[in-house]
Amino acid sequence: MITTREWAAVMGQPVRVPDPDRLVHLQFRRFAGCPVCNLHLRSIVTRHDEITARGITEVVVFHSTAEELRPHVEDLPFAVIADPEKRLYVEFGVEAKPRALLDPRAWGAIVRGIARDLGPLLRGRRPLPTPSGGRLGLPADFLIAPDGRIVAEKRGVHAYDQWSVDELLSAAG
Repeated sequence: MITTREWAAVMGQPVRVPDPDRLVHLQFRRFAGCPVCNLHLRSIVTRHDEITARGITEVVVFHSTAEELRPHVEDLPFAVIADPEKRLYVEFGVEAKPRALLDPRAWGAIVRGIARDLGPLLRGRRPLPTPSGGRLGLPADFLIAPDGRIVAEKRGVHAYDQWSVDELLSAAG
């Protein structure tokens, strides 16, 4: 059971978890500018209207500072929370392990993410990644009901092991 709390998103808006009216998809990612995280978040952005239409609010946590995150997340249509001390990671039991990058199942996403971000990075349209807090974080997804119950969760075993949008929508019922 999640007790009600309010966080300030990096772009300034207040974020309440649990939301009294909607499901919350609480995602744990890695660091500001993480190419693998960016690849996944673009899939969320692409289908964001569909996600919100199903009564789900996206909230994404990174273990970077708000200053590091702002240039990377200013165009995202959902709240991003900075947790540089990893307090929420500890509270939710989200781990960092070498297998995050060493698992061969993550390698394709690593290559795709770097390839996708490299052009904008070289043209100065995207800031350099800031791996504060380390590169070995594992993703995690929690679906939280308005009453604070965690109704579904997924703890990744490698850097690109998280719910797809279809899995999220299925978990939401």
